[in-house]
Amino acid sequence: MNASIQARRDFVFLALAGLFLGTLGMLNILGLTRFLELGHIGSWPIVVAVGALPYPITFLCTDLISELWGEKRASQVVWVGLLLNGWVVLILWLGGLLPGVEGAPDSTFFEIQRLAFGSVLASMAAYLTAQFVDVRLFHFWKQFSGGRALWLRNNGSTLVSQLVDTSAVVLISHYASGVLPVRPGEPVAPQLLSFIASGYLFKAMAAVIDTMPFIWLTSWLRQWLAVPRTGSEIGGSDDPIMQGVTSSASLPGLNKWT
Repeated sequence: MNASIQARRDFVFLALAGLFLGTLGMLNILGLTRFLELGHIGSWPIVVAVGALPYPITFLCTDLISELWGEKRASQVVWVGLLLNGWVVLILWLGGLLPGVEGAPDSTFFEIQRLAFGSVLASMAAYLTAQFVDVRLFHFWKQFSGGRALWLRNNGSTLVSQLVDTSAVVLISHYASGVLPVRPGEPVAPQLLSFIASGYLFKAMAAVIDTMPFIWLTSWLRQWLAVPRTGSEIGGSDDPIMQGVTSSASLPGLNKWT
């Protein structure tokens, strides 16, 4: 019984970490290669970089890992994500450094490299700050509420960290990399504020929309992974599997899922 539950836990953690890291790698490559206009609020266009589309998923993954495995495991995934950023930069750098085949078109690669370098530079700084803010705030609210108010932990941590992330990405992308499509001859500050507001609005809406899926997933995973008490964590002192409990009778709801 314990081996079966442990296998489930390993699979879910691998799936969440893999989705987090795969999404992170994808958005670093796509990054600022294209900007999308997702609608208008009055005369104000909502403009989002294509790399931002999958980004809210990363916060859902770290929130689930934080809730079920704890702050330490979530922080470990964040650090691995930083190494992944460095790996992307290294491969792009090597790809441009090594000699290409004579006559083969390579302009597309170098344009992607230029945009990706700007995107990764911005995202590495913003990523570390925002993800650790998300993990820390999530656990602050978890301790403050005694493991209750799951909706507050999910939205409170994500909404603040997304504002940090969006602001840092836009400002670094413009001032350090110069890859944002800023219109020349017009004041820069209003344009940057528009990028920040558009990106944050998109991410905030995604965070609100994922609240119910997050709560449902957390509840379902707690039963399927035999983490019976709200607020308890896998590997914690009150984890029955870690205590060597093998009787399904001692794990409420376990028979239903096995």
